[in-house]
Amino acid sequence: MVAVKSSTSMLKAQFDEFLRFQKNTKKASSNTLQAYIRDLSKFMDYISVKYGCQSVDQITTEIVRNFKQEMNLNGFSPSTVSRTLSAVRSMMQYYVSTGALEFNPAREIHNDKTDARPPVVLTKEEVVRLLAQPSGNDSKSIRDKAILELLYATGIKASELIDLNVGDVNLQLAFVKCEKGEKARVIPLYPIAVKALAEYINSARKMLIFNPNERALFVNLSGERMTRQGLWKLLKVYASEARIFTDITPHTLRHSFAAHLLENGADIREIQEILGHSDISSTQRYAHFLKEHHRKNYMQFHPRA
Repeated sequence: MVAVKSSTSMLKAQFDEFLRFQKNTKKASSNTLQAYIRDLSKFMDYISVKYGCQSVDQITTEIVRNFKQEMNLNGFSPSTVSRTLSAVRSMMQYYVSTGALEFNPAREIHNDKTDARPPVVLTKEEVVRLLAQPSGNDSKSIRDKAILELLYATGIKASELIDLNVGDVNLQLAFVKCEKGEKARVIPLYPIAVKALAEYINSARKMLIFNPNERALFVNLSGERMTRQGLWKLLKVYASEARIFTDITPHTLRHSFAAHLLENGADIREIQEILGHSDISSTQRYAHFLKEHHRKNYMQFHPRA
């Protein structure tokens, strides 16, 4: 499935088996699979080159601890180290479940604490300026308008947006269905987003696709499913044109969507369901952000502060 540099054929086979499990059984997204490949490749190369490991049953807690230390010494960020260790734990736990390992050698290696960064949230005025940028009547502008409206209307992730198919959108009932593995979320759309999507689907998309059987909702100028890189690029261009100097990503619109709903009085549990958060604490950080934001505004603008 994937080449792992400098690793033995046994390690490579075990690596591939874990990836197949994630893809076929866990129904991991392509983005998650790429993250596993990227992070675990570093680990597999390390253990095979430095320790001569030929199978996962030769991996010890000390080896995992030394791998963590090596990443720290090589200047990897705490978040990258933590993400990579989480991937190692997942793979080791899989082999515990199959009986290949008696215990998880990565279980006792804990992630270093990292300072939680507050989410980057645009002001409502900045969102209005951003969504107003694709204003032309050409197919690309109509597509990009629909993309930006959909991101802010639903709070979906970049990977979820590019995975959408035309059949996932119901214009008549004004909702989009977002599926992840066996889970599905039905997210309502406000009228402006419905209008933008209708114009794109009924006109511009037909001009962009080459294959009439193409299922992808959003396609690039070559008529193929849009990529994450393409989505990030168009967002950067429109942010610059809107004179938004914050370093924004598609996730910024997800943060802004949640924060603005909370600010307007939406129930946090409903926002959790829309965003697909399994843990309410992931959603609560937007409430913490708003409290801190309002405190700073008070200290900045109150005449006696």
